[in-house]
Amino acid sequence: MTISVRPKILLSALALVVGIAAPGWAEKIKVGVSAGPHAQIFEVVKGIAAKDGLDIEIIEFTDYVLPNAALEAGDIQANSFQHQPYLDNQVKDRGYKIVSVTPTVVFPMGFYSKKYKTLEQLPDGATVAIPNDPTNGGRALLLLQSKGFLKLKDGVGLKPTLIDITENKKKLQIRELDAAQLPRSLGDVDAAAINTNYAIEVGLDPNKDAIIRETPNSPYTNLIAVRTADAQQPWVKKLAAAYKSAPVKAFVQERFKGSVVASW
Repeated sequence: MTISVRPKILLSALALVVGIAAPGWAEKIKVGVSAGPHAQIFEVVKGIAAKDGLDIEIIEFTDYVLPNAALEAGDIQANSFQHQPYLDNQVKDRGYKIVSVTPTVVFPMGFYSKKYKTLEQLPDGATVAIPNDPTNGGRALLLLQSKGFLKLKDGVGLKPTLIDITENKKKLQIRELDAAQLPRSLGDVDAAAINTNYAIEVGLDPNKDAIIRETPNSPYTNLIAVRTADAQQPWVKKLAAAYKSAPVKAFVQERFKGSVVASW
């Protein structure tokens, strides 16, 4: 009798231990995000991914340089802060072995001003600040061109620079500044091109405060990136599925009301 009971007791105890320990077996990853909307969205993603056995630790960065460096170094397993042109430029210039695994959201860039209500009100020779990285700086120049304020060389693609300007309607004085510093530059310039995440972070409302904005249909859709070696890992599919879920889309629509637009 004793011999037959002990295995049952041991098995029951083992089952109890397994039941208790199972949640701790979730795969853990660190995801780097820029502060603001990306971080807010990932809080929702984190909850959804947890149901699929993926434990996400969110790491916030305050610039556009460190998230890819941290990913390349293996300090994080994925990041969510950049669009494809920016990633392409980083891979080309720095040799990173990083790839996109899914598109996420679009942050239409806008120009903001504390002095003027429209871009047309800018005086001749006005000082305008744009991001100093090639992709976002080029993005700002293309936006000015789309509104008729600049003309750029044919065939410049998505990364025009100041030397590609062939016509400057108002003789704008264009200054290049670090993207994170642009909101704080508004008191010193006539207008500045500010990425949406940085605009929201300082209390600007892209829907109301931008004097011009991109349309949501742009090539600057953001993405989740991972190291090339990890691209086929099962957790990557779980991460992408959690992000591109109905609850996340609903959160983006309700929380940002058009300032940030889901790509799916």
